[in-house]
Order: sequence, then structure tokens, then C-alpha cells
Amino acid sequence: MMVPKAIQADAKVLREEINAHNHRYYVLDDPQITDQAYDRLFRQLQKLEADYPVLQTADSPTQRVGSTPATHFESVQHEMQMLSLDNAFDEAEMFAFEKRLRDRSQLESETLYFTAEPKLDGLAISLLYEQGLLTRAATRGDGNTGENITANAKTIASIPLKLRGKDVPKRLEVRGEVYIKHADFDLLNQQQGESGGRVFANPRNAAAGSLRLLDSRITASRPLTFCSYGIGTTKDVDLSNSHFQRMLMLKKMGFPISPFIECVSGVEACIEYYRSVMKKREDLSFEIDGVVFKLDDIQLQEKVGFVSRAPRWAIAYKFPAQEVMTTLLDVDFQVGRTGALTPVARLEPVAVGGVKVSNATLHNMDEIMRKDIRIGDVVIIRRAGDVIPEVVAPVSNKRKQDLRQPQMPTHCPVCNSEVVRSEGQAAYRCTGGLVCDAQRKEAIKHFASRKAMDIDGLGNKLIEQMVDLDMIHSPADLYHLDLPQLSGLERMAEKSANNLLSALQNSRLTTLAKFIYALGIREVGEATAEALSAYFGSIETLQKADIETMQQVEDVGPVVAENVFHFFQQQKNRLIIEDLIGQGVNWPDPEVEIAADKQPLLGRTYVITGTLEGLSRDQAATQLKALGAKVSGSVSSKTSAVIAGEKPGSKVTKAESLGIDILDQAAYEALLK
Repeated sequence: MMVPKAIQADAKVLREEINAHNHRYYVLDDPQITDQAYDRLFRQLQKLEADYPVLQTADSPTQRVGSTPATHFESVQHEMQMLSLDNAFDEAEMFAFEKRLRDRSQLESETLYFTAEPKLDGLAISLLYEQGLLTRAATRGDGNTGENITANAKTIASIPLKLRGKDVPKRLEVRGEVYIKHADFDLLNQQQGESGGRVFANPRNAAAGSLRLLDSRITASRPLTFCSYGIGTTKDVDLSNSHFQRMLMLKKMGFPISPFIECVSGVEACIEYYRSVMKKREDLSFEIDGVVFKLDDIQLQEKVGFVSRAPRWAIAYKFPAQEVMTTLLDVDFQVGRTGALTPVARLEPVAVGGVKVSNATLHNMDEIMRKDIRIGDVVIIRRAGDVIPEVVAPVSNKRKQDLRQPQMPTHCPVCNSEVVRSEGQAAYRCTGGLVCDAQRKEAIKHFASRKAMDIDGLGNKLIEQMVDLDMIHSPADLYHLDLPQLSGLERMAEKSANNLLSALQNSRLTTLAKFIYALGIREVGEATAEALSAYFGSIETLQKADIETMQQVEDVGPVVAENVFHFFQQQKNRLIIEDLIGQGVNWPDPEVEIAADKQPLLGRTYVITGTLEGLSRDQAATQLKALGAKVSGSVSSKTSAVIAGEKPGSKVTKAESLGIDILDQAAYEALLK
């Protein structure tokens, strides 16, 4: 077949462009275009090669899974190729997928069953187990050759180091996805931005970059999660002919599988499943970009076969794009609790994933400069679930004139104090401290929050109103408020004012750990506050400690120690603490460095859900921690038991699916005894 030269040239350009993007994505971890733009390029090349088969060469990206692996890890040859998936983008393509299956399997009327599950947006890996022990982990790479990431994979808590059960296979290869949940991604980027590290474009990039670090100690600090989706090579194991049943077998062996996995019959049921998952998408704690459907019958899979880069028996039905383009109108700077100035994009309003967006995060000035974002640019906006919308990149070819780059203000936009940047950090900070209304508001909001002093009824709007009226200047001022002051506030009746005064009175009794956390010291979270409380035993001892002594506390490094030390060196902070204690804020003395033999629940992890009679969940958590247990907010295979009160949530359902014990209040009280 004669191919016009223009078509040959188009195919060549597409191959080169796709290969370049593959290199940036798989090797450099630095994608330059959106998933949707990449899909368009890929489908253009697929169409050209379908119309002119002679253009389909062995080195075409359509014949490959990914890109050549990086050279700084040991190479791993996959015994069974790790294939990619073909995509469907509408219902017509799903019906065409079913027709192809029937044509190849010669099944005209029999019902076709599919295993369905959400398509996680992460990094595909292979895990090899020999005699039940994890011996090797590898990235997918180009499908034939990947990278040995065993040391890094072993740091991921959701990957079992040893298979559960007695009759484990002599050899088993499990395949799955490594990803990062939305909340973990937000916290990671916040930490990266404040420490001057790289801010990741999306959770998938963060997962890929974290898993391909040479130093596994850094990988261990990243919030990576694993979910299995299939089996590769095996030896001495009796496998079901059903893919769905194989996944349940993996679950019994200790592997996490999707909680939404189902076996459905027929393509209509596949489409209905897709619709139901798409409705749940924004409420999920992790990023998905579609749904994967696989023929459930393994023998039928083998009969249908595969093409060079993808199985014919599986397809990914992709969701509509949640990335759009709009105009960047301006950049404002918000001041946070610690004084950090965060650039915020003001946008021409645009709908993203069903939500009207007019603001988006720009992370920090380093990211603005790296991406070369300018005011007036047409920019790509991404929104994933409940994650704050972000500006991904400018559309460079739509920039038709010289545009102004955003500039960090030299003085705080709220209090006009000087703005400085600490050496080696990405964050710029207002030096005003509690003189700055913005920092004051955020500091008091943090102090009153549920995990800190837990002042019921003291909402953000009320705090902002009192600061604006010059009623409160620090957290200690809250305990000086009286009924006439409160009842005179807008929308604050006498009953509400009395309720707030009662809540303030109740909050006076707390714990040392919560009090330390409530102070809002930079980078001191709940776990660090508990560690400081357990080590020092009193606020007076902590205030007198030097940096070297603070670093003796578990998980307290030089940066945190320096932050804590300098916080207590400031006279205004000491005066606020004295005022709080003078107003009756108190706590029982914590047990310092409890011996292991007095911690019968050491090494066990519990999850609390529902309402317990006469006991808040925070109080129950404190009781468990006093006995050495860990308390988690989510159920996983590592959970020892779930404590369920009245009206428990979905955590009980998940615990039941994982075979985890569920304790009612009576059983919980027996556990404490």
C-alpha cells in the first residue's frame, strides 16, 4: 500500500512526540502534557496505523507499554509481559469491545461475565513471592524489562512481606498499583513546599517519584499505598478459572484488593457499574481515572489472547476529563497560621468535574517560576475529587504577548510586616506573628479545633468576627470572654453565648499532648506532641529543654527541635501559656516513657467508629494509647479490631470484608480490663 508522504511525516512526528512524552513520564517523572492530551496523540497514531498498516513498526509506541527504564536501578526481565490496557471513552466503544470478544471467542449468545473495579491512578508494579516471602519487586518499565525496587517496596505497609495462610504457593507473582491518597498527597506537598523540596503535580507523579528513589529511607517517609489487581507467573498453586475468585484468594493471602471489585454480567451491567463508580468518584479518598473490565473466565481470556501491547480481554473505560483550560486573571497571596504566604490563582470561572472553580492553588513561587506561569495566561486547571483545584501548567502556544510574572510581595498583604524567606526553604513568611490578623485568626482556629482544645461551638466565622472586632488577640483571650461580650455579637443569642462559655469551661481540662498540639508550633503534629509530652512530662520541663535534648525524642529531628526551641524562646508565647494556665487550663500528669510490660496492647492497632455511651472517641483513643495501642482513622489489613458504637459507618463493612474483629462497647470495656 502506497502511503502519502504527508501521512508518513505525520506518523513520524507523532511517534517522536509520544516517545518524548513517555520518556518524561516514565523516566524523568516530569510530564509536560495532560493525560487527555497524551490520549489524543496516542489515538491519532493508532488511527493512522490502522488506516495504513505498513506504518506500524516494531518500535512504534503503540507496540510498547511504556518507556525504557532508568539505568540507575538493576534491570528485571519480566517472565510474563506486563501489558497495558486499551481504552474506551463512550458506551459505543464498550459495545464494540463486547462484539470483538464474541467474534474471537465464537460465543454468540452466552452471557459474558466481567470482573470490574475502579482504575487506580498510580504506578504498576510486580511482586514476586518465593516460599511465601517477598523476594523481588519491580516496576513495569516497558512491559518486558522493569527496575528492581525491592528495598523501596518493602517500606510500603500495605505490601505483605510474608503471605498469610499455611498452604502458600512455592512461587507467586502478584501485580498491582502503588498510589497515594488525596489527603496524604496534600500533606506531602505541603511538607515538600515548606521544606523547599519538589512539589508534585499530582498523586500519581508523587507515587512514581517516591517509589523510584535510590534512598529507601526517603521512600519509607512517603505515604504510599498498594492495591493488587492480578496474578502473573505461579508455581504449585491451584488457581480458580475465575479472575474474581483469584482476587479473593489474594485477599486471603494478605493482599489489599479494591473494596469496590465486583463480578458483573454483560456489557450493560458494565456500563451501569461505570456510572455508579463515576457518581462515587468525588467522594473517594484516592484518585481514579476510569473503570477496568476484565473477562472473568481465564480460559476465555487465553482463547481471546492479546495484541503486542494490550490484552484483548480487558479494557479501561475512562472518565471524562477533569482538566480544563481557563484564563489566569490575577494572583493573590494568602497568609497561613505559620505566616507562610501561599499564591492563589484568581481565574475566569470554569466548571471542572461538575464544580464551578474560580480559585486554584499555585503551591509556591518556585513552582510558578518553574512552570513559567504569567498573569493573563491560558492555563490548565485540574480538580481531583475534594482536592483543592490546582494550576497544572500554562498553555504556551496561546500566549500571544509579553505577560507579567507574579511577584512575591515584600510586605504582608494583611499587616504590612516584612516578608522573608528562610535559607533553603521554598516558603516566604510574614514576620508579623500574632500582630498579623491572618495569622492570629488561623492560630486561634487551630487552638480551638477538635484535635486540639476541642471548643465546641467556636466556629471559624465567629473567630474571624471576634478578631476583626479586636475582641481577641491570642488563644488565651478566649478564656477572658464573658456573656455581655458574646451575646452582643452578630447572630449570637444569649443561649448560644452561654453554650460557648460552657464549652470554654469544659475545654479547660485537657491533656499535655493536646495542649502542646494546640499551641500551633510549626511541624508539630499530634504524634510529635504526644512524643514530647511522654518524654518531658510537663510544659515547664519542655520550655527549658535545649535543641540537643529535644532531638532525643523519638521522631524529633533537628528542624522540628529548632522550631520547638525557638517557639518557647519567644517571650510573647511564654506569656500566652502563663495566661492560659492562669485561666484554669490544666491536665493530669502524663505517664512518662511507660515500660513495655505496662502496655499490654503494644503492637496492636484499633479503629473507632460510631458513638460510644458516656465516652467520646477521643477519650477512647486516649485510653487505648495509654495501654500501648495505636489508633488509626482507617481500616486496613493491619487493623487488629474495630470498636463499633451506635450508628457505625462504613468502617464496619470494610472490617467485615477483611475478616477483622468488631468489638461492641461491652467487648471494648472488657478489653480495657
